[in-house]
Amino acid sequence: MKNVLIITYYWPPAGGPGVQRWLKFSKYLPDFGIQPIVYKPKNPHYPTKDESLNLEVSSKVKVIEKSIFEPYSFAKILSKSDTESLSKGLIKSPKKQTKIQESLLYVRGNYFIPDARKFWITPSVKFLSKYVTKHQIDCIITTGPPHSLHLIGQQLKTKFSDLKWIADFRDPWTNIGYHNELKLTEASAEKHKQLEQEVLDQADELLVTSFETQHEFKLKTQTPVHLITNGFDDESVRVEDLDEQFSLAHIGSLLSQRNPELLWEVLAELINELENFKQFFELRLVGNVSEQVVESINSYGLKDYVSLIGYVNHQKAIEIQQSAQLLLLIEINSEETKGIIPGKLFEYMNAKRPILAIGPENWDVKRLVDETSSGTVFTYNDKQKLKAQITTHFKAYLNGKLNVNSTKINQFSRKNLTEKLSKVIK
Repeated sequence: MKNVLIITYYWPPAGGPGVQRWLKFSKYLPDFGIQPIVYKPKNPHYPTKDESLNLEVSSKVKVIEKSIFEPYSFAKILSKSDTESLSKGLIKSPKKQTKIQESLLYVRGNYFIPDARKFWITPSVKFLSKYVTKHQIDCIITTGPPHSLHLIGQQLKTKFSDLKWIADFRDPWTNIGYHNELKLTEASAEKHKQLEQEVLDQADELLVTSFETQHEFKLKTQTPVHLITNGFDDESVRVEDLDEQFSLAHIGSLLSQRNPELLWEVLAELINELENFKQFFELRLVGNVSEQVVESINSYGLKDYVSLIGYVNHQKAIEIQQSAQLLLLIEINSEETKGIIPGKLFEYMNAKRPILAIGPENWDVKRLVDETSSGTVFTYNDKQKLKAQITTHFKAYLNGKLNVNSTKINQFSRKNLTEKLSKVIK
């Protein structure tokens, strides 16, 4: 068995999408002759928790940990609600930010480079240097965000030059939507770019989750860049009964920028124009939803049709996906987000319900949805096409024929993706 040290911030009981990728990889790596050793913080600040994920940690995984200093505890003294919103990525538009919110963003962007977990770098390098010396470690893997973890890998690679280092980017570093909201000075922005370039050049292998990020990194470095997307795990329990209502369900955070007003406008028009639509329609939002998105939805007269379910554990989210009539996938309309493939896309595919996605031009998601025939993807300029598609889905729903015949999704099973990863490790 090869011994692989996986350095991650997110690990059960962390909730949200960040924990899933390496929780599942570590589950299946032993099947391919690789022993995962997970290094995680002992006292992390997780914006959301899902205790049920503790049950999914494989007994074959060895977990080691070390305490971390979290500056969020001090930020809460200024404003607990603003600090928690920031940690969840719920950033208000500049016009609606208070002075405290502006200050928190400025401090986060310019004093905590690359992120607020930077204080874990030095103690982790010291701790892991001793661990690597005492144990036979064949490879280390760092996964970000938080991208501070890549700097742990960078320093360990400097100390142990023969040790293979794989840097996994679940999201891009400098080329990501929220990066521009951190009120970076010119010097801070340059520092981010410098650190990113060092990681790209010094790692032995790079992992990315989207076509666009793979293309971006190949232009920046000579280091091999491997595309291994996120995926789905085969669920032992499936929900057979669909919602009685014509439910459009979105699972995950809806940030203030992730606000598809054309969808709210279309739904409002269908309520007034399409017979029986308002009798059966329901919009189900599962997860953290920003105040601005709620206000926007209400402004289109949809308040009585919305169920704000809030955060639920992963198993419950899977059940909601499987019972929904339609599954909504929403992304911010910007150039930086066309390479973002939300992890829930693959769970949506496995739920085998039609996907209705709205995102930027040339979005990587469209390529995957089209290849698997798992739904339809629209841009923010496709209002009439979106309206026609929802109408078609609604008529199929009334006739009991709203289904999807997706294909080629098995390539995204967690076990098949882990097999691809094992070849990069070896």
